[in-house]
Amino acid sequence: MRRLATTILMALITYGALAQGLAGTPNEFYTEKLVSEQSPTPYPYLRETDIVWSTNIWKTIDLNEAFNQFFYFPIDSFYVEGRTNLANLLWNAIVANEIPIFEDDELKIPLDNAVFVAGYTKADTLLLEIGYSDDDEEQYTTVIRPKFFESEEIYRYALREVWFIGKADSRLDSRRIALAPLKESSFELGNSGIVINQGIVPIFWVPMQNMAVRRLLARNTAYPNKWNTVGQPSWDMIFLSQYYEAYVTRESNVYNRRIDQYLTGEDAILESEAIEAKVFEIGDDMWEY
Repeated sequence: MRRLATTILMALITYGALAQGLAGTPNEFYTEKLVSEQSPTPYPYLRETDIVWSTNIWKTIDLNEAFNQFFYFPIDSFYVEGRTNLANLLWNAIVANEIPIFEDDELKIPLDNAVFVAGYTKADTLLLEIGYSDDDEEQYTTVIRPKFFESEEIYRYALREVWFIGKADSRLDSRRIALAPLKESSFELGNSGIVINQGIVPIFWVPMQNMAVRRLLARNTAYPNKWNTVGQPSWDMIFLSQYYEAYVTRESNVYNRRIDQYLTGEDAILESEAIEAKVFEIGDDMWEY
């Protein structure tokens, strides 16, 4: 009887292992579902009358910071164990028309996804010198240079947040409102050879409170822990817990100015830190009696 029970048990174990192997892909021995089936963490419901103080803060997430490099990598599409960086995740969702995008950080000017993608990837037409004719005149040919979205060009993200204090618990809290990948931008004036450098500019703005965006972030894994691929958080949790290094570039102000428009160098760094400290001091002051 004991031998029969042991045989049945071993058969069940073997069948279970076989079924698991058949259910997964050739590259895995178990199916990862914890993140891919997640829903966004819901925010508490708030009304206008629940807020006693608020301010808008703009920050930059610099991917040159070692702590933030999981935003940037991997930039390849092969041998990455199913991972993708944030820029490619957003771009692929835009191409598939899964999430809305906007031209501005106030999210008032919507962009048509298909029109934006077509414009961003529109091929350049270049005149290439190929030599001289028998009459010693320069000869040219037209070359079409295709354009693609290159995630390795994204070294920074702009982030707009709202920080507020609620009436119910007098607790300092925040919401991520809009996110934009930033890149160096320049263009040539016709075929004049004159290149206009626009500096670092946002490519598009993503509405971070939109549920389609939050579902996308909640169902895709970020990899901040480079030593262990198990139990990694979703991108939604990364932004919810503010698990990144960022510095303040602007606060709501009468003049609608960024810090770099009135301060430079070390003074700008000190002003950035002072704005962040001021916000937390306001939160702490709510608990003073």
